Amino acid sequence: MFKKFLKKSKNETVFAHVTGQLIALEDVPDPVFNQKMMGEGIAIKPESGTIVAPVDGKIIQLAETKHAFGIRTDMGQEILVHIGLETVALNGEGFNVLVNVGDKVKVGDPIVEADFDFIKKNAASTVVPMVVTNSSEGNYDFDFAGTPNTVAGKTEVFTTNLK
Repeated sequence: MFKKFLKKSKNETVFAHVTGQLIALEDVPDPVFNQKMMGEGIAIKPESGTIVAPVDGKIIQLAETKHAFGIRTDMGQEILVHIGLETVALNGEGFNVLVNVGDKVKVGDPIVEADFDFIKKNAASTVVPMVVTNSSEGNYDFDFAGTPNTVAGKTEVFTTNLK
């Protein structure tokens, strides 16, 4: 009887983390992402500077350099959002973090404000990959929506199903 109450949900919808144009992870100009070394996911070429929570969950990681954050979902997905490429070298400049590790967030909650004009001038790319870092464990199946234009916190980009 209690197992029924403790059972995790069987699927989760993941929403766009930024407004912009969806691109396949394979098209991200960085081998760590395009070869899926960090995990399965998508990327977005941003059109606005507000990065939001793509899922309901808990903030489990904030990079010291403010360029990335991680969220754990109720189903156990560990989702990493990486703002721009080679942005760790910016040492936090161009980023304003709005949350703390341990905070619970809902889809669409603002997490980071990014100055993409600054990032465009000082980093390799403004593309914002989002990957499920624990996808290599084989516990999830992914169903990608393939919607070309995204609205942060509103557009479904993929659904994850627990195997």
